[in-house]
Amino acid sequence: MFDNSQRAFIAINNSAEVCLVPRMANRHGLITGATGTGKTVTLQTLSETFSDMGVPVFAADMKGDLSGVAKTGGNKESVAKRVEQYNLPEKGFEYKPFPVRFWDVFGEQGHPVRTTVTSMGPLLLERLLDLNETQGAILSMAFRIADDNDLLLIDLKDLRKMLQYVGDNRTQFTTRYGNISPASIGAIQRGLIRLENEGADKFFGEPDLEITDFIQTEQGKGVINILAADKLMRSPRVYTTFLLWLLNDLYETLPEVGDLEKPKLVFFFDEAHLLFNDMPASLLEKVEQIVRLIRSKGVGIYFCTQNPADIPQTILGQLGNRVQHALRAYTPNDQKAVRVAANTFRANPAFDTGDAITQLNTGEALVSFLDEKGAPQMVERANILPPQGQIGPITVGERDQLIRSSLIYGVYEKLIDRESAFEILSKKQELLEEERRLAAEEKERVRQQKEAQKAALEEERAKRTAARQRKADQGYLGDILNQVGKSVQRQVSNELGKTITRSIFGTLFGKK
Repeated sequence: MFDNSQRAFIAINNSAEVCLVPRMANRHGLITGATGTGKTVTLQTLSETFSDMGVPVFAADMKGDLSGVAKTGGNKESVAKRVEQYNLPEKGFEYKPFPVRFWDVFGEQGHPVRTTVTSMGPLLLERLLDLNETQGAILSMAFRIADDNDLLLIDLKDLRKMLQYVGDNRTQFTTRYGNISPASIGAIQRGLIRLENEGADKFFGEPDLEITDFIQTEQGKGVINILAADKLMRSPRVYTTFLLWLLNDLYETLPEVGDLEKPKLVFFFDEAHLLFNDMPASLLEKVEQIVRLIRSKGVGIYFCTQNPADIPQTILGQLGNRVQHALRAYTPNDQKAVRVAANTFRANPAFDTGDAITQLNTGEALVSFLDEKGAPQMVERANILPPQGQIGPITVGERDQLIRSSLIYGVYEKLIDRESAFEILSKKQELLEEERRLAAEEKERVRQQKEAQKAALEEERAKRTAARQRKADQGYLGDILNQVGKSVQRQVSNELGKTITRSIFGTLFGKK
């Protein structure tokens, strides 16, 4: 706040101003403190500070409170008192709105945010579906088969169809890809159903997010990108996996830029303790890599949580800029957590850091930022500057107006469903079913033909058998009678023929 391109004014006490060095802002940071101690206001103040510096911001809004940054502040008596107490207008403080862009996975409180199943990849989907190691291997195998067969996995119905295809044809894939367990396929399919019930299916599709849409400025101020997370937080695993995907996409997409005078983007990861709960080692290693290397792409990551102990030590050591709000120490475990938090700061001989953490008032914090050389400054006890925007949420109508006036309104609102794995495999399945139907019909025709031939043969055999039986029953006498009968029949026929002939000729020649 009140940036002079060299230092950004963040907090103040009776003896000093606590400032953040912009070129050190991409060395990441940590905001910690118990519920109700002022973390959200600190996040808003930092977001405004970075926006004033021309640095875009991404932050998740858990309760809608952060949306107030889009409207002129001064609506709280406590803010007005602090502004007057420290003569902040003389230092450049003024109530004002900031450029904001709203996002929402569900498309209800902001522009829809989507990605494709392929873009998310099997590692993050394994976490999202809560799969074990074997099931995760089967999922990775399905991705590999889809890739080898040029099958696009865009949304969840594509993945479901792909898994069904792999399961139905697992014998033909075993030699090349390994054993495929029907039980594992079933477990993944059940996980997909659970995701759909949680509404996460809306996250997959096209058009997918162009990550550079987060890195925008308006009239020299960085756009503050706010993700509506109140509904998303009902499924913490979906929330944390979504933010991890965003970080990974930033890491994979942005070019190397080295150390800049200020970050290209600052990314706030709120409720960070949810991220590391039960995180598998392979994914934790990936997160460590992103945190370590993404700063060279101009991105600063700021984790927000209750206690520094929520963050793995390998990542905590990379978070150079710290803001610690109050912690309560009523139990031995609480006291241990306070000591851990105190040990993450460079000590100040003017006060005991551990005692100070338990004595901080709302809005007050222990602050330590990196200096120009990248070394942590001595911790200071100070009051965080109040926001210049409104504290608390804006109205639904105000939010809707801001969404519709956005430059990207209409870009992500309409869902696109192009031909992908679902359509291709469905057509293939239809052709196979048609082939099976024709083959079954031909088989039935051949069967009926054979049955007819067999019946005709049986009938012929029956006739011959009956004839032989009659002959056997008649014996020698029967043969004589049969011959006599035939002779009599010939004589009768001859006599009848003669009689008819005489009658005809007698009539012709006038003889009676």
